[in-house]
Amino acid sequence: MDYNERLIMYKIMLTHYITQRKETILQRGQKLSRKMIENGVTPDDVVGAHIDVVSRMFVNVDERITASLEFLMEVMAGFGADYREYQSLKNRQKQLDTEIDIAADVQKALLEGTVPECHFADIGVVSEPAKKMSGDYYQFVKGESGSLGVAVADIVGKGIPAAMCMSMIKYAMDSLSENRQGPPVVLASLNRVVERNVDPSMFITMFYGVYNPTGRTFSFSSAGHEPGFYYTAACDQFDDLEARGLALGLSPKTRYREYSRHVSPGDMIILLTDGVTESRIDREFVGRERLIGLIRKYMSLPARELVEKVFYELEKMQDFELHDDFTFIAMKF
Repeated sequence: MDYNERLIMYKIMLTHYITQRKETILQRGQKLSRKMIENGVTPDDVVGAHIDVVSRMFVNVDERITASLEFLMEVMAGFGADYREYQSLKNRQKQLDTEIDIAADVQKALLEGTVPECHFADIGVVSEPAKKMSGDYYQFVKGESGSLGVAVADIVGKGIPAAMCMSMIKYAMDSLSENRQGPPVVLASLNRVVERNVDPSMFITMFYGVYNPTGRTFSFSSAGHEPGFYYTAACDQFDDLEARGLALGLSPKTRYREYSRHVSPGDMIILLTDGVTESRIDREFVGRERLIGLIRKYMSLPARELVEKVFYELEKMQDFELHDDFTFIAMKF
């Protein structure tokens, strides 16, 4: 049925109810109301149809009843205009949600990193967006000499603009010859790309490191990114994987310093975005010390299980509602 047919059906059902007063007609009226909403029938349309039926069935209607129906019609006229606007906005929102879902699927296909299998390291990753679109990004880069690069980035911002920026970073990374460039050069190149192409109100923090299995060294640089952790097995100690540097996009002339750690068997590298340390528990951030406690709790597990257990614990503490994009990487040597 279309719009006019729904109103005709309402008039017929109202006529039958006035003459028969059957409960089944009321039940059919409830079902009809849902169908009328689907066909765009507004409250003032229904009141108008109601007045038309009453005026046809009763010749001498009490003036007070007539006046009340006229007043109801005027009130519903304004209500109906707002209702039509609401329905229009609702339809537009539904269309926008559909488009965002498609964009989120495209972003996931473009940016979702592949976790490599390496003979020298056990690697686990969890990367979850707080909303449909993510402002986090990670990528592993295998070098020709057997080295392994790892990038973690976080854009200051959310939604579609952040997702577009992350797509740009991904393709900029792919265009660089990472196999022959150290972390400072990679970040400096990406910094120029971001500075030229991203709105000044937005900037990106990023960490990039390269593990060389021959010399067992991990070289890294940071563009204002949340420090990771380095676990030294020999002394059973966690230290901040601290590295200084300006975020990408702030200045085209920024230079980045290279840091290095010697990696021994049993050591572990933890990389993350601030959505991990800033997980909220009882209105407070979880913080780095509490996070280390969670890592210790599960560090005997394989890397994949370790990151999944930590993620589950933090998600549960927040009633399974993330407040920020969450990326957590564990590399066990």
